[in-house]
Amino acid sequence: MSKKMKTILIIVGVVVLVGFMAFGRIIAGYNRVIAMDENVKGKWAQVENQLKRRYDLIPNLVETVKGYAKHEKELFENIAQARTLYFQAKDVKDKVKASNQLEGVLSRLLFLQERYPVLKANESFLKLQDSLEGTENRIAVERKRYNESVQILNTHIRTFFGRFYAMIASVSSAAYYEVPEAEKAAPKVKF
Repeated sequence: MSKKMKTILIIVGVVVLVGFMAFGRIIAGYNRVIAMDENVKGKWAQVENQLKRRYDLIPNLVETVKGYAKHEKELFENIAQARTLYFQAKDVKDKVKASNQLEGVLSRLLFLQERYPVLKANESFLKLQDSLEGTENRIAVERKRYNESVQILNTHIRTFFGRFYAMIASVSSAAYYEVPEAEKAAPKVKF
């Protein structure tokens, strides 16, 4: 073999080797973007799972509490009504009247507590509160995990080679989970 032929074979060998390495990097980059995209989708599925838990849990718990609290319903309605009247009062006279009404209702509540030291409905309300808090905490954790995976994907896609791999894999940036303004206020549970 001539020296020229050896040189050509070495050059072809180097080109083939570089080609395989480049192809390997492209495949690795492609697979990485796909894995990030699937991670984002999986995290979102967990958010939806917890949201479904919330929507399944809350109505059942509210109905359970309502069932236990039937004997106290009128009392709680009177407390809410007296409180509303107080805050709607336009002058001192109306505020005093509403305050007196609230005091009367609270007296009945204290009487009930003396008569029945442990109200079963109280346990239900505490369980409802704990369940709601637990559910909201789970949702917050899953939202955080989802947003972290979105950040990783979106950051990668914005890099020079990441954009190239995302284009090849048809992966686009993901949207962050942002709480709408209307939902930033604490939810109010009404019975």
